[in-house]
Amino acid sequence: MIGTQRSGSNLLRLMVNQAPTIAAPHPPHILERFTPLLPAYGNLAEEANFTRLVDDVVRLVEVNPVSWGVDFDRARIRARCRDNSLVAVFGSIMDHMAESYGKPDWMCKSLANVHFLPEIERYFGADARYLYLYRDGRDVCLSFLKAVVGEKTAYHVARQWDLEQQLALECGRRVPASQYLALSYEELTSNPESTLSLLCRWLGIEFSPAMLDFHASEEASKTAASGKMWENVRKPVMATNTKKWLSGMTKDQIVDFESVAGRSLTELGYDLEFVSRSEAPRSYDTNARAALDAENKQRKAAVKEELPPEDIAARKPQDDLLASIRSRLVNA
Repeated sequence: MIGTQRSGSNLLRLMVNQAPTIAAPHPPHILERFTPLLPAYGNLAEEANFTRLVDDVVRLVEVNPVSWGVDFDRARIRARCRDNSLVAVFGSIMDHMAESYGKPDWMCKSLANVHFLPEIERYFGADARYLYLYRDGRDVCLSFLKAVVGEKTAYHVARQWDLEQQLALECGRRVPASQYLALSYEELTSNPESTLSLLCRWLGIEFSPAMLDFHASEEASKTAASGKMWENVRKPVMATNTKKWLSGMTKDQIVDFESVAGRSLTELGYDLEFVSRSEAPRSYDTNARAALDAENKQRKAAVKEELPPEDIAARKPQDDLLASIRSRLVNA
C-alpha cells in the first residue's frame, strides 16, 4: 500500500487482513526506519554486516506496538533473502509472517514505502502489486494537525502530501496496469462492499463478507489498544468522515494547503475551495518558510509533551531500540 498516512490505511489494512489468503499486519516501517541507517552498517556484501542488519530489523518487528505474535528464526530469515539488501530482509520477514499465519500472500500498509519504490520494484519485479490509497489532502491535513505524529502546519503537511501523491501517481504511470490500483478513501467509506469487491477482483481473490466486520476482529482490538490515533478502528465504517476540513481548518490553513498541493488535489479530482477561485496561490519567500519551520517545530514539541502515557509506553520499546542501534553504529 502506498500514499500518505491518515488516509484510512489502517481501516483498509484491517479489511484486507480479514481475507483468508492475505496477511496484513500493523507495520513496523522497516524501509523508512532503516534506510537512513544503512551507510553505518558498512558493506552489506560482508556477511557479518548483513547478519547484524537482519537481527536489528527482526528486533524492531518484535517490539512493534501492535504485536505480530510471530516467532522469528534469524537463520531462516537470512536464508530466504535473494540478495544482501534491506528490501530483501523486509520481504523475507513478511514472507515468514504470512507463512506463520497460514496465508500465501501479504500486504504491507506502510504508506511511506512510496519513497522506496525503485528498490521495491527492483527486488519484487512482476510479483509486486501497488495499492494506492488516497484521500482529500485537506482531510489528511486536519487529521495530522490533531494527531500525535506528523507535521503540524498546513504548509508542511501539504508539502509532504503533494510529494507522496506525485510519487504514487508516477508509479501508476510506470508499472503495468495489472500491478497498480488506485482507491480513494471516500469511495471506500461511502461504498465499502463495492470498493472491496473491486479490490478483490484486482487481487484475484474472492470477496469475503468478513472484510466488512473488520472492527470486530482481534487485530482491530489489538490495534485500537495500542494508541489513541488508532481508536476508531473498533468502529464500523464511518461514511460521513469526509470534508471535515471545511469546518475544522481555518481559511488561512486551507489556502496554505491549496497553494502548495493544488496540483495533486486537482489531479485526483478534488475541487479547490479558495485558490484559483477567489485568490491566487501563495508564494513563500525565505522569511516566510523560516517562520513556518519555527512554528512547525514548536507545535511538534508541544504535541510530544501532551502525549498520553499509554501512547508513550506503546512507542517506547521501538524508540529505545532504534536509539540503541544508532548509538552502536556511531560508536562501532
